[in-house]
Amino acid sequence: MNHIINEDLKLLFSNDLDWEKFKDTNVLITGAYGMLASYMIYALMHFNAVSNLNVKVIALCRDYDKAKKRFGDFWDNPRFTVIREDVANKPAINGDVHYIIHAASPASSQYYGIDPIGVISPNVFGTKHLLELAREKGARGFLFFSSGDVCGNTDKKVIVESDNGYLDATDIRNCYSESKRMAENMCACWHHQYNVPTFIVRPEHTYGPTMDLENDRRVFAEFVSDIVNNRDIIVKSDGLSVRTFCYLGDATDGFFRVLLNGKPGESYNVGNMEGRMSIGALADILVSLFPEKHLKVVYHARTNSKDYLENRNKQRPVLSTAKLEALGYRCKTSVRDGFKRTIESFL
Repeated sequence: MNHIINEDLKLLFSNDLDWEKFKDTNVLITGAYGMLASYMIYALMHFNAVSNLNVKVIALCRDYDKAKKRFGDFWDNPRFTVIREDVANKPAINGDVHYIIHAASPASSQYYGIDPIGVISPNVFGTKHLLELAREKGARGFLFFSSGDVCGNTDKKVIVESDNGYLDATDIRNCYSESKRMAENMCACWHHQYNVPTFIVRPEHTYGPTMDLENDRRVFAEFVSDIVNNRDIIVKSDGLSVRTFCYLGDATDGFFRVLLNGKPGESYNVGNMEGRMSIGALADILVSLFPEKHLKVVYHARTNSKDYLENRNKQRPVLSTAKLEALGYRCKTSVRDGFKRTIESFL
């Protein structure tokens, strides 16, 4: 791991969380290769190295080769195991499972028109399998990665976890939002009926050193790839769409904070309320971070494609983090500093 990630992990471990709750536990993490899950794995393995937590991480993912590349630093560590499996199938896990972190889900809109069923499957079928596994194993905590998209269309500028807007269930683009919404309800139901201690996080647009610059087609990932590869940033729109961006180091604190200190059966927004800006403004910031590269921002109209389903919500609301802040969460990294750290981690 590079120095940027190591700095993030040291800062995370110094935060006011009771990491001893993980002592001598087995933690199953799905979507292990993904940006969010991999940082949590890095964190737990880092804690093993600097303390006596003795956590065993069971990383579930579909691509063994990608996993080996991502986790090469501790591939042979006896406290780390990789299982190659599609979470849409019920995983066979021997022994105890004390915590389950379910982060397996395509997050990029590039998949919504190409493979909507593949988007739905891990969120619905995968969640059912893992909730049943948590029930069977008597897990101490089940963390589900949801999305602010479950809140639907609303005129509110700031939304809290209880806000719900309209979603058209017959709109293919809503395969992601609707399946996340269903999974949240499943978490609430398994907690209510079987007392499974479920916790739900709704991350804002999160970026950081574990972004997959080769395959992630989200606009902010493409911008980072452009800077890393010394290309002008191409904005395939008018750049006026507004989003909120949160650095992965901060978000990871929020994820662990909900799992360790949250109220079972409830959801928590995780983000940076000060990180709201337009796509065009973000592009300008990224170019300005590395003036020696002499890059510029270029605007091009997106080529029409039946497979790309454009997000029509240009002014997505800010997710309020007040509920998470009541657990001690504080977002410490500005958009400018966070993207600079992210880009430097790839250079």
